[in-house]
Amino acid sequence: MGGEAGERRLGRAMSFGIPDVALGLVMGFVEDPWDRDAISLVCRHWCRVDALSRKHVTVAMAYSTTPDRLFRRFPCLESLKLKAKPRAAMFNLIPEDWGGSASPWIRQLSASFHFLKALHLRRMIVSDDDLDVLVRAKAHMLSSFKLDRCSGFSTSSLALVARTCKKLETLFLEDSIIAEKENDEWIRELATNNSVLETLNFFLTDLRASPAYLTLLVRNCRRLKVLKISECFMLDLVDLFRTAEILQDFAGGSFDDQGQVEESRNYENYYFPPSLLRLSLLYMGTKEMQVLFPYGAALKKLDLQFTFLSTEDHCQLVQRCPNLEILEVRDVIGDRGLEVVAQTCKKLQRLRVERGDDDQGGLEDEHGMVTQVGLMAVAQGCPHLEYWAVHVTDITNAALEAIGTYSSSLNDFRLVLLDREANITESPLDNGVRALLRGCTKLRRFAFYVRPGALSDVGLGYIGEFSKTIRYMLLGNVGESDQGLLQLSTGCPSLQKLELRGCFFSERALAVAVLQLKSLRYLWVQGYKASPNGTDLMAMVRPFWNIEIIAPNQDEVCPDGQAQILAYYSLAGMRSDYPHSVIPLSPSV
Repeated sequence: MGGEAGERRLGRAMSFGIPDVALGLVMGFVEDPWDRDAISLVCRHWCRVDALSRKHVTVAMAYSTTPDRLFRRFPCLESLKLKAKPRAAMFNLIPEDWGGSASPWIRQLSASFHFLKALHLRRMIVSDDDLDVLVRAKAHMLSSFKLDRCSGFSTSSLALVARTCKKLETLFLEDSIIAEKENDEWIRELATNNSVLETLNFFLTDLRASPAYLTLLVRNCRRLKVLKISECFMLDLVDLFRTAEILQDFAGGSFDDQGQVEESRNYENYYFPPSLLRLSLLYMGTKEMQVLFPYGAALKKLDLQFTFLSTEDHCQLVQRCPNLEILEVRDVIGDRGLEVVAQTCKKLQRLRVERGDDDQGGLEDEHGMVTQVGLMAVAQGCPHLEYWAVHVTDITNAALEAIGTYSSSLNDFRLVLLDREANITESPLDNGVRALLRGCTKLRRFAFYVRPGALSDVGLGYIGEFSKTIRYMLLGNVGESDQGLLQLSTGCPSLQKLELRGCFFSERALAVAVLQLKSLRYLWVQGYKASPNGTDLMAMVRPFWNIEIIAPNQDEVCPDGQAQILAYYSLAGMRSDYPHSVIPLSPSV
């Protein structure tokens, strides 16, 4: 008894006299999970208060813990985000049968987690039975349900969710693979059973969407502010837009209707709600882009990734959007387009420049390429950038140095160097990378995917030295030898997640690097120098560290025919659902 009393006195002393209720309220304002973790380590008393006051948790790898362990640690959770398949699955680099079933989690979530209101499942396999179990237990509570890049369920289950979850404010299905896609009765069920919906997103899915049902949804859900749909002919959505009085974010639609003669399409005086701030349209071409001109000044987000616009079209459109905070385009925008962005969009915070289709009907002409010229213009002209992902055809040290000098607010930077040209202007890019990392001290996520020879071992050493705050890193085709990786691993004190592709370090170097990166929780490698039987990887074995070898699929050719390594911390031990393509290298301790 004396020991327990002493612990309580110590807890009160460490709380500086703050009552538990007040301490819990203060912790509620601490949102960064790293800060919350640090708070929970102060003493056992603070750990208990953190456990009872933590409302949201993200589990970055579903196999890293168990639902029961999570519930015992955080019994009062109201919101949970759960990820399963590795990020590489988005690029078809992971076998379809790798795993990632949501069933064990949904069974436990339904039986416990009594305060759960929001559930976000990402890259998971979710069956109709799973959704039936979840809905029966949580339909009266769920306010937000996200199936993000998931698969395994059908529109029948969506109808069940729509019919029974009457408090649902957010339903998110973007980029998911859904069976019975022609059945859109679930939209009618949602429209007739829900009046509080604020966000509906089934963008980038193959789901059929009846314009009549969508209009009914907008009419009945008067709070709807975000609507992201699949392909639906824009001329059939006129009534929807006239009904959606407070709509702020729209994505989807389509300007391409194979059943209608082009000459009969009339977009003159096309109407969008005056409240509209964020927009992404499908298959818009030069003739249709004028529908946006009257609304450009009000837009804060514009997504042109799925359009048929030329470099000049981008320039004309961007010039009419001076208040953009988010811009997403393909590299057809070119250096000239990025110079217009730099001159016009002074409030820009997020910029994504994706790789265009090389065979896209001539849009990728000599003007539609992004090089150091465009990057330097944006760095100097858009000082508030926080996120920047860009595919470039050429790059120089000076451009990377400019980013380090002028883009000091960046917390996420990703660069991919394409192989369209035989040579690049300058190599290696070591000094540019050093200048970028020294200048961008707020970086938390960093990706640098280049060509062999573009970053030497010296550059990898710079990354290790100047990546003090980076937690996620993707490197492709970097380094010259194992020494570069070993130099990197002596730094990067905050690095939790590392992905390597095409670097061809040896197994022993990978094992040593893992042991030196003290914060590392997750490693994915494709392309490495394998030992005859994988024994060199055994050097990275440590308690609670799962190691998997993903072999190339013999029936379906794996990209590049290369084996992969996936290693991650797990308090749950080895998983039990390994397919034949995954070889567990060693058991957890």
